[in-house]
Amino acid sequence: MPIFIYNSLARKKEEFTPLASPKVNIYTCGVTVYDDSHIGHARSLYIFDLIRRYLGYRGFEVKFVRNITDVDDKIINRANELKVEWQTLVEKYIGRYYEDLKALAIEKADFEPRATENINDMVKYIQKLINKGYAYESGGDVYFSVRKFPAYGRLSGQSIDQMETGVRIGPSELKQDSLDFALWKKSKAGEPSWDSPWGKGRPGWHIECSVMSHKFLKTDTLDIHAGGRDLIFPHHENEIAQAEALTGKQFAKYWIHHGLLTINGQKMAKSSGNFITIKDALNKYPADVLKLFYLQAHYSSPIDFSWERLEEVHKAILRFEILFTRIDQVRKSGPTSSARTADFIEKHKNDFIKAMDDDFNTPDALASLFALVNDINKFMDTEKDSEHYFEIVNYAKNTLIDLGSILGITYKSFQSDVHANEDEINSKILARANAKQAKEFALADQIRKELEEKGIILEDTKEGTTWRRKL
Repeated sequence: MPIFIYNSLARKKEEFTPLASPKVNIYTCGVTVYDDSHIGHARSLYIFDLIRRYLGYRGFEVKFVRNITDVDDKIINRANELKVEWQTLVEKYIGRYYEDLKALAIEKADFEPRATENINDMVKYIQKLINKGYAYESGGDVYFSVRKFPAYGRLSGQSIDQMETGVRIGPSELKQDSLDFALWKKSKAGEPSWDSPWGKGRPGWHIECSVMSHKFLKTDTLDIHAGGRDLIFPHHENEIAQAEALTGKQFAKYWIHHGLLTINGQKMAKSSGNFITIKDALNKYPADVLKLFYLQAHYSSPIDFSWERLEEVHKAILRFEILFTRIDQVRKSGPTSSARTADFIEKHKNDFIKAMDDDFNTPDALASLFALVNDINKFMDTEKDSEHYFEIVNYAKNTLIDLGSILGITYKSFQSDVHANEDEINSKILARANAKQAKEFALADQIRKELEEKGIILEDTKEGTTWRRKL
């Protein structure tokens, strides 16, 4: 079956046909390292990691580049505010960024180039644009001449006249036209700088991505360029102009943009305290809970975060944990060496693939997993005498794990260190049962409480007491 992707450039859903199938190259705009990454960054990092993983599952050979912006006005301003060297600030937050990736169980990209490691390439790229007449030097700055690129505005759907409305040249700017944007900035006193034909300075933000995508993916045309919806204009629009002016070829075949994240209906802002870092979120909930929260909305849609919504997701994910505990207890009494599928398993697996093939429709894909959980429970309740009962149960669990892994769900929190082995747990359950039989209910409650403090939840059923690990 083909995969369909909503292409922001075409403004419609299109069949995904990479330029040199099965090879696929993807570039996505990464973080600017001047502070801790927040849960909006986490959504972006997770969604594009998920897309990369799903394409790999469907047989594509994906080459993935995600850059790091490590020189920028925000970095310089924050370093000045904290009275530290900008390099010190950058190294600190690159380290914390990688801590966040690890905590989220998101893999590194094939290449994660830093802007400052590729300055020479940017200088050469800019010089070529000047030589071709698309850029000009002015007072130590270099600007791209927007009106010389007639296709400008195609991605954002704006004409040059529309963009020009309300735009004015600031008193310190040396642009020839209000729409022109900086490729190279002359450094002010105390700012980081590199040598160039136009004097000491640093690259503009937009040039970084055009240069590093071409360099590390070794192509003039990307299969997929991805980023947040807030980057469409001017960042991605400017990337297209720079790249296509230089090469004369289409910069990216497919543009994928994720929707933005708000908190309690408001835009995230440090000034208002409406700001949640990845570390803050993961201190309260496992990464799987945060991921399932993101999966409930289509990647292209906005999503509103609240702790109440995260708690709802936390409760929902318990359905997986309870099932896994139940399956593990069943598997102890039967063979698991061979696997055998069943129609209901294949149905939900096919539903999952169908949803993901349709522009990575994670809400429907997630729904198919929860439907599979329901049907596994029904099978375990009604088909205990089935000839291949144990093998089907075993295969069902493995299917949940496999499909979950495509979505980046690890289920690790279900197997956390609870400081109690199974023999101890079963011994406590037996002691509790004896206490209840002797009508020593206070002792029985105390045993339950002790186990709960160690992360063990007891559930009394008609068939006896079962236990599961607490998330």
